[in-house]
Amino acid sequence: MAADRTRPGPSRRRGRLRQLQLHRGGPLSWTAAALRRLDEDAAGAPATPLRPYPADSRILLKDESAQPSGSLKHRPVRALLRAAIASGALREGQAIVTPTSGNTAVAAAWFARLLDLPMVAVVPGRTRPDKTARIERLGGECRRHDPPLAVYEEAGRLADEIGGYVLDPFLPVDDRSLATELFGQLAEPPAWVVAGAGSGVTSAALGRHIRDGGLATRLAVADPENSAYFPAWAYDVRDYGTGMPSRIDGIGRPRVEPAFDASVVDVVIPVPDETSLALTRHLHETTGIPAGPSSGACLQAALRLAAKRGEGTIVSLIADAPGTPAS
Repeated sequence: MAADRTRPGPSRRRGRLRQLQLHRGGPLSWTAAALRRLDEDAAGAPATPLRPYPADSRILLKDESAQPSGSLKHRPVRALLRAAIASGALREGQAIVTPTSGNTAVAAAWFARLLDLPMVAVVPGRTRPDKTARIERLGGECRRHDPPLAVYEEAGRLADEIGGYVLDPFLPVDDRSLATELFGQLAEPPAWVVAGAGSGVTSAALGRHIRDGGLATRLAVADPENSAYFPAWAYDVRDYGTGMPSRIDGIGRPRVEPAFDASVVDVVIPVPDETSLALTRHLHETTGIPAGPSSGACLQAALRLAAKRGEGTIVSLIADAPGTPAS
């Protein structure tokens, strides 16, 4: 099962932030206190589990669903907010506005509460109530808007209206904490690491860490139906677009996003949506991890690598556990 995500309640966290604003040299600015709080969150977080996959001993599952906000978006959102605070783009009292109902919004709500900031997610009108409930449980507000593709424009308009900061879920960020942690948990580098691609941030960070370290590990990206990443990688066309949305939450895009770095990806593996959903159920039944369908897609890619290559350890990412962020 996922690790315990218990954290101090919002009042205690606000108290800690206020305490950080006092030190021997006088009061710290909100900016300095907020940056310190984010750094403490990163430094104090235990490593997420690396779990054996019961059906194949060569496959290990890196369980990012154990993050406090329930997904691998916890790390990049923390890095994005840290950069925004350090640059002065995000200031005390400003609302964080993000145009998504997914894991980025959940993580943004978690960190907004940590920093005692308001948070608003602009979501498509048809967004399921269980998805908005995850954001609202953490103190965020959801505003529905249609048509769905207009949520980005609406987020910008709203941020201008209320003086907020737009947290763009597709903004590139080079956060290598996941890669550093993962390779530190293994006695030897794995043969393969498998990730999904939504914004492309996670696969890019993993691939750059592998290349910069001169590691023999190869990187595979699992890609669902209707996504642009596989054809863009296969045909080496950076601006490839499908114009169709993915059915698999968290991964797949109708266009190649700026953060995706095809040059550090060894192979992109297309995965049928039905297979992703079936393996998601299988994961839950065999491991107890309530993973989302993007994790099923990654597992299918890992199984295909194990069947065809038959060599070494393969690490597959568990991206999220829907509905289970810390309250």
